[in-house]
Amino acid sequence: MPRAIKHFDLHQVEGTDLRVVSDVDNGVLAVIEAEDEVVRRYAARGLWRHDWVDLFVLQDLQVLAEQLSGAGGLPPGGTQALDRRPVVNAFDLADLSGCHVFVNHRVMVEEGYWGDPAAVRALLAHEHAHPLSENPTVAASRALRLRDPHVPVAGGLPSLKGLATALAEKLCCYGPREVFANDLTVAAGCADDLFHLDQLVVAAAARGVLGRAALVDHLEADVEGGKLPRQDAGQALLLGDLRSCLDLAMETAPFYRAGRPGQAAELEAVLFEQVFPRLESAVEGTYRLVRDLYVELSSDLTDAALVSWAERVIDPLSRVLSERGLELDLSFHHSEKEEDTHA
Repeated sequence: MPRAIKHFDLHQVEGTDLRVVSDVDNGVLAVIEAEDEVVRRYAARGLWRHDWVDLFVLQDLQVLAEQLSGAGGLPPGGTQALDRRPVVNAFDLADLSGCHVFVNHRVMVEEGYWGDPAAVRALLAHEHAHPLSENPTVAASRALRLRDPHVPVAGGLPSLKGLATALAEKLCCYGPREVFANDLTVAAGCADDLFHLDQLVVAAAARGVLGRAALVDHLEADVEGGKLPRQDAGQALLLGDLRSCLDLAMETAPFYRAGRPGQAAELEAVLFEQVFPRLESAVEGTYRLVRDLYVELSSDLTDAALVSWAERVIDPLSRVLSERGLELDLSFHHSEKEEDTHA
């Protein structure tokens, strides 16, 4: 059953038509104020390119996921992941006269972002940065593919191979887009907002790792009960550790890139002191290597140069998994160009 529209409005911000539609009862005005401020910051620095923005503040993004099913240019996890994201920007690179921004009220509340103006500004600024930070490296990343991608079985649990290849794709195919979007978020005058948001992200990682002991106990019980080979348990634990924190390098590297090492170090202090000591010993070193490769990532890489960069990112991941007996072909190549419509 269609949800009732609770809020519909039109605003003018720096010559941009901001159309707002919401089915959320309370708190929408604060989101509009945050969007207004973000647009003004981009415009003040000559970084704004849109004539119109459709801002949807919705209870969840299930309808959007259904509409985009089968579309190209989707984020990691495809349409299933859309409804777990706090903010999504759907845009057409062939026509940057406007974009569609979707705010997911349910996830914003769950993550503690709703009612936090700095976090809301950071999320909006980051999503707006995606179409505006397009460069040769980002364009090359859109056609970057694993040579041996894992195809999941419908209805089945994800295999270790599937989880590993998904992590590889996230770090190499999507990581450059996130890094450059964060670069532009900083350049647009939202560095302190982004830092605040990332403080919440690393704090959540520190809380999340506290539940690892229960996972270890569960895996050990399966091993002792003959349900799981010990090698498989070790592989699962290591892969879980890697998946829990390697993508945080996308958040810390942009502060080093922007000449803000103090903020980067403050974020990483939480990781080095509260997260990595509770994980497999190989994880911290792998994180440092991936972070450094993000820090040095150039904006003008050719297709071939990006393949070489991606294989450097994946090399430490492949090595540590191989040491546990999980051998994977994580080499990359370029496929046909993606569609111009993205989310």
